[in-house]
Amino acid sequence: IYIIKNGQGNIKDYGDSGNIAYEGEYLDGYYNGKGKEYDYKGNLIYEGEYLNGKFNSKGKKYYSNGNIEYEGEYLDGYYNGKGKRYHYNGSLEYEGEYFNGRMNGEGKEYNENGKLIYEGEYLNGKRNNKGIEYYNNGNLKYEGDFLNNNWNGKGKEYNENGILIYEGEYLK
Repeated sequence: IYIIKNGQGNIKDYGDSGNIAYEGEYLDGYYNGKGKEYDYKGNLIYEGEYLNGKFNSKGKKYYSNGNIEYEGEYLDGYYNGKGKRYHYNGSLEYEGEYFNGRMNGEGKEYNENGKLIYEGEYLNGKRNNKGIEYYNNGNLKYEGDFLNNNWNGKGKEYNENGILIYEGEYLK
């Protein structure tokens, strides 16, 4: 492995701490192609593809404990397209669509114990339009319309035993 500052090739780049900071493909002064990036302690924080120094296409981002934080599609350094985000403990937190780093489109959210707590639509990182919310025991809590994470519009609310307790219009 060799370093080419203004050309192309495979490189290993070391940070001020002396630990490896990046290893992978390099082109015209940027990380380009497949590579791995590390924090100042030498822990892997990203592996995947780069374009002009930014995360691009498919990749995996890691927490400092080594667990995956996110795996999926990137564009210009942001989560973009389909992906999965994980809690620090390694359990799935969200799976679905992203746009510019935010949840957008269809998706599902899970608590730290892996239980489904919401499935539906998102806009700019918030629950919007149609969705279903669940209690931690798995029973239905609410199904209906959302606006900026709030129940808003037509919906049905259920108690923890799954019994319908209200059906009608909600405002925040």
